[in-house]
Amino acid sequence: TINVRTMLGGGTNTKSSTVAAGLAIGCVTGALLAHVQHKRKLNQRTREVESNDNVDDDMTFNPKFQIPKELLVEECPYKEELKLAIKLALQAGKNIYPHVDNKGTTSESSTASLGISSKSNDADFATTIDIANEKLVMEGIATHFPSHKVIGEEETGTGQPPVLTTDPTWIVDPIDGTANFANGLPLTCVSLGFCVGKKPVLGVVYAPLTCELFLAVKGFGSYRNTCKIHSTSSSFKEEEEEEALKTLSNAIVCFEFGSSRGEQNVKKLVSGMERILQHGCRCTRSLGSGVLDMCYVATGKLDVVYCGMANEGWKPWDYCAGSLVVEEAGGFVRSLQGGYVEEDGFDIYESSMICGVSKALVEESRGVILGLSK
Repeated sequence: TINVRTMLGGGTNTKSSTVAAGLAIGCVTGALLAHVQHKRKLNQRTREVESNDNVDDDMTFNPKFQIPKELLVEECPYKEELKLAIKLALQAGKNIYPHVDNKGTTSESSTASLGISSKSNDADFATTIDIANEKLVMEGIATHFPSHKVIGEEETGTGQPPVLTTDPTWIVDPIDGTANFANGLPLTCVSLGFCVGKKPVLGVVYAPLTCELFLAVKGFGSYRNTCKIHSTSSSFKEEEEEEALKTLSNAIVCFEFGSSRGEQNVKKLVSGMERILQHGCRCTRSLGSGVLDMCYVATGKLDVVYCGMANEGWKPWDYCAGSLVVEEAGGFVRSLQGGYVEEDGFDIYESSMICGVSKALVEESRGVILGLSK
């Protein structure tokens, strides 16, 4: 209970004190409303995270994680695979959330032990959560689709990825952006891609800290939290015209240097970005999650993403789901260093990649990055 007279320091019944009392009550009421709204937002965020305890319920009741009706029509293939992929991605995301959310707080001690093990060098490593997530996904796929093959990042280790055959094959990245995850940065995700005939036909990407679920089915578009997405804006005519004129000079360019080290490799990595900056661009970013980089190109939040200047190119589990999300959103993906045959499309076993909101922007950026043009 708030005593306004006490707050005002007296009890004289004057016009000024009445006005002051009204102002004080207004301030208190505003503060209380702000507090209530803040609590509601916190409770909503908590419900979104805690709802992963029952993933089936989450898919049913959380509107962000429902399957768009366009992907449930009779003509759309892979509906059962899509349902399973979403369920497994949400479950794996639940394993990611606590450590990142608690990092740097008094609750960190309960989730701090990650069992980090190095791969090729100290910058290339895995955690116990990577391994647990991959096991969860592989067991889920084996239970529901025992004839399907699975290629996982952690099972492959530092060796060459298994050859992709024409058999139905899942390609799994249990945590993309492992360094972000380990250090408590929120841009990290689970990526599940599904291939038929050596080509990605389904992609599911879940970023638990940003509460984003990206879906793509070949020929049926890309979606973020049930909303269809496009790499260029189509809301207003003037925005369409602006995007049609998107060039490197007004583009946001994203790059990832990865775990490649050594003097010559570092020089190659820096040379590409040096040429971009000398040419001119709106700004550069390095987000630490290649899969989310591609998803953000698909939504037009980034304009260009590239990798593979110096042996730091990504692997099939980095490309599989994300490249399909980009292509189904109207973006363009190709090899950075190699050739491109339009009928074949992008090969997810490529050692380099560049993607962007349009083919014209990708080709312009590629020419500058490789020093083929200025």
